[in-house]
Amino acid sequence: MSRPDLNLLFTLDVLLAEGSVAGAARRLRLSPSAMSRALARLRETTGDPLLVRAGRGLVPTPRAIELRERVAQLVQDSEAVLRPAEKLNLAQLVRTFTLRTSEGFVENFGPDLIARVGAEAPGVRLCFVQKADKDSKPLRDGLVDLETGVVGQTTAPELRVQALFRDRFIGVVRIGHPLSQVELTPSRYAAGRHIYVSRQGRDKGPIDEALAALGLERKIVTIVGGFSTALALARASDLIASVPERHTGNLRAGMHGFPLPFATPEITVSLLWHPRLDADPAHRWLRAQVRDVCAALR
Repeated sequence: MSRPDLNLLFTLDVLLAEGSVAGAARRLRLSPSAMSRALARLRETTGDPLLVRAGRGLVPTPRAIELRERVAQLVQDSEAVLRPAEKLNLAQLVRTFTLRTSEGFVENFGPDLIARVGAEAPGVRLCFVQKADKDSKPLRDGLVDLETGVVGQTTAPELRVQALFRDRFIGVVRIGHPLSQVELTPSRYAAGRHIYVSRQGRDKGPIDEALAALGLERKIVTIVGGFSTALALARASDLIASVPERHTGNLRAGMHGFPLPFATPEITVSLLWHPRLDADPAHRWLRAQVRDVCAALR
C-alpha cells in the first residue's frame, strides 16, 4: 500500500471544522475547485463521503463525526512538534544527564558543577561515568549526553567539539620530597622513580619523547590507569607523578607541584556531544554550565 498524503489531515481538519467547501477554501486560501478536488481525494482515501449535501449545505457523515476530534488532536500535536521548543523553565526541569568524563574531572570540577546545576535546576541530576577509552559509541548510541577529554584520531567525525581549556603536564611529589628542595634539571627529574598514567597500559608518552630528545630516559616504576591513583601513590612515597595541572588541581592539595624542566606539548581538554542534542535547550544550558565552571577554575 502507498502511504497516504499526511497533508490531507490538515485539509480534513479544516473541512470538518467549517462544514463547507467554500469556507474551508477561504481559510486555506485555496480556490473552491482545488478544495473540491481535495475533498474527493479524502473520500477516496478514507472510503467515506465524509460530507454530504443536505439542502444548501453539507453535513458530516457518522465516520466524519467519529474522526473530527481525533483529526483535530493529530493536527495540534503535529503543529506542536514542528514549533520551536518553548523557553526552558529550569525551575521545573526534571532530567538526568550522563557525563562521561576523563579521570580527575569529577574530583576537580564536579563540586562546582553540581552546585551550579542544583542552584538553577534542582530537578536535574548529574550521573558521572568513567571514561575507560576514547570510543565514541556511547555518544552515538545516546547512552551519554556529554563527554570530556582530549580529541584524538579515533574521535567520531560527526561529534560536536568545543574546547574547554588548555593544560600542561607538571611534576608532583609529596611535601618534603628531595626534588622539592633542589633546583630541578632534566637530569634530576629523569633520575627519579616515576609513575606512568595510561588506560591502555603503555609505558611511554610525550614526556618520554621530550626526554629522549635530550638524551635522557626516566625510570617507570609502576603504571596506573588514572591520575588520582598516581597522585595517591606519590603522596605516600618518593615516586614522581606527572599529571595535567588544571585537570588535577583539587587532587594535588597538600602536595608539591613543579613545572617540568623541559618543553612538552600542551593539551586541549574539550567537551564533546552528539549533534542530535545540539539544539536541545536543556542540553545547551548544561553545556554552558560546564564551560563556565571550567573557565572559573584557572
